[in-house]
Amino acid sequence: MAYFAAVLARTEDGWDVSETELDNVETLADLADLAREAAQDDDSVLVFIEQEDAWFAIVRVDGEDDPRIFVSDGAAAARSSYGSVLTDELVDQAGESEFGDLDNLVAELEDEEAAQEQEDEDEDAADRGGVPVGPLGDSHLLIEFGLASEELLGLSGEGAVPGDALEEIAEALGCGEVLEAVR
Repeated sequence: MAYFAAVLARTEDGWDVSETELDNVETLADLADLAREAAQDDDSVLVFIEQEDAWFAIVRVDGEDDPRIFVSDGAAAARSSYGSVLTDELVDQAGESEFGDLDNLVAELEDEEAAQEQEDEDEDAADRGGVPVGPLGDSHLLIEFGLASEELLGLSGEGAVPGDALEEIAEALGCGEVLEAVR
C-alpha cells in the first residue's frame, strides 16, 4: 500500500507544507528530528502520515518537547512499518502509565463490572499484538489550532477515509490548499 507523508511547519505567515519521504525513519526520534529540521525557531511542526485506505497519523513536535502522537486506527497502523514505529511508542507509554493513575485504579476496584470489561478489552488487544482497534494516542494535540478532540476522533471512526480525514484536518488548520498542492 502507498504511503503519503507531509511536514507542516507553523510559521509567522501560517503553515509551510512539504511532502517528505520516510525512508530513513526507523524510530520516533528519527521522525521527531525530521520534523524539527522543518521548524522555524521552536514553532510547532506536524507530520501527517497516511497509508492509503487503512489509517492516518499525526505527530506534533513542539521544540525539544516529546512528540505527541495520534493514530486513527492503532491495530491497522501496527501492521505497517511506519505505523508500528508510532503504535509501539504509544503502547509503551500506555504500559508505563497504567498504574500511575490512582484514580483510575480505585475506580476499577470499586466497579468490578468495568474491571471485567477492561480485562476483556485487554485480552482482545493482546490477541492483536497489544494494539487496540480504533483511535490511539493524544486526540487533544490539535486543540490549540482549532480542532477539538471530538472532531479528530469523529474523523477516525469506522468508515472514515484517511485521505479525506487529513484533508478535513488541513482545512480546519487553514492549510488545506497547500496540503492538496503537495499530494
